[in-house]
Amino acid sequence: MAVLEVKNLSCAFGGLMAVSDLSFEVEKNEILGIIGPNGAGKTTVFNLITGFYLPIKGSIIFNGKNLVGMKPYQITKLGIARTFQNPRLFKKLTVLENVMIAMHKVYEASLFDALFSNRKYIQQESIQRDKAEEYLYFFGLYKRKDEIAENLPYGEQRKLEIARAIATNPSLLLLDEPAAGMNLNESLELVNLIATIREKFNLTILIIEHHMEVVMNICERIIVLDFGMKIAEGKPEEVKNNPRVIEAYLGKEVKGVIH
Repeated sequence: MAVLEVKNLSCAFGGLMAVSDLSFEVEKNEILGIIGPNGAGKTTVFNLITGFYLPIKGSIIFNGKNLVGMKPYQITKLGIARTFQNPRLFKKLTVLENVMIAMHKVYEASLFDALFSNRKYIQQESIQRDKAEEYLYFFGLYKRKDEIAENLPYGEQRKLEIARAIATNPSLLLLDEPAAGMNLNESLELVNLIATIREKFNLTILIIEHHMEVVMNICERIIVLDFGMKIAEGKPEEVKNNPRVIEAYLGKEVKGVIH
């Protein structure tokens, strides 16, 4: 059963078509990859799904609801979370505070409760803290919970951003180049992490990635974009041997890396 259905989606900026008549589906608990050269429209697709951009045509159906026209916070409440190409953390807050902030839709207190720190607020904050610590322990960040987020090594900032996204309790997770800036060993560790969080949190995952080691090892299906259009779709083996993909995206130098 499709969790997400993108139908005939188009988006333009100043007359330039960033996404053109794009359609695809993401099945429940699937890990689907989107690849393509720089400027192919990959991040634009994420921005459309999460309400940062408004399409000029098409629909985005998530669990039966059309997301077009909804605000990002409304889409988050429906169960979609995302990360970004560059980690967007609350850099001056602690690691623990970053995760606790993301849990506001799960544990809610009124302004009155917060202002007077009443029993309800204290109880919810305690529950929220305990749950946030569980997430940090799972991601190997518990010992750093009191450190300022910007002081973490880059790879751990990536993990923290994913932990924060998970803390919103999503059913669909969008990962935008999670392996960016990582070496080969770190990228392969990320593959294991993504597989683990899919199982532990019962997630469907949509991932944009340039690291072919990650894409080919973790994705069950891959969609390839070029100039905002879908030029190929299929299993990793099918995509990496597709002549149009090799010509438009992979190129001669990268072809050997994938094979």
